[in-house]
Amino acid sequence: MTDPTPTPLSEVVEYDFGESVGYLISRVKSTMSNLINQRTVAELGVTVQQASVLFMVASGKCVLAAELAREYGIDASAVTRLVDRLEKRGLLKRVRSSEDRRAVRLALTTEGQSIAARMPAIFTGIAATLLNGLSPEEVGFLKSMLRRVLANGCEASQNTNQNPGQNAPTNS
Repeated sequence: MTDPTPTPLSEVVEYDFGESVGYLISRVKSTMSNLINQRTVAELGVTVQQASVLFMVASGKCVLAAELAREYGIDASAVTRLVDRLEKRGLLKRVRSSEDRRAVRLALTTEGQSIAARMPAIFTGIAATLLNGLSPEEVGFLKSMLRRVLANGCEASQNTNQNPGQNAPTNS
């Protein structure tokens, strides 16, 4: 019997993904999400995604399912399932808009508001843990750089939508 493990591709082996900006950002996001999830599950009985949705609705940033889908970059059916679970748990409810009967707004129940109100302390605590040892100036600089990266991503997305196939991926 032959070894099922193929020989690694030289292009892959030579690429130092540990130094890749994309890999590092992804790992930070994953680490942050995992730490927040541990706290939200233990302290609030909800997942990080559920807690985040409650927080976004409470903040007024996302009061429609479509806004949640755009914010999180997930499809409408995934948002529907998430909202269904939160509604079933009595944390959120759907409310038909009085101005536009087609629009269904999301509203938190009292328990959902209570969970959302506890999220800033959890976010702040996890961020403090992850940013330990960085000066306030370094944290400000990091935020500034991340905002620029996000702005570049939005611009690239708009350019890609206007000119499909024109933006080649970079090796970063």
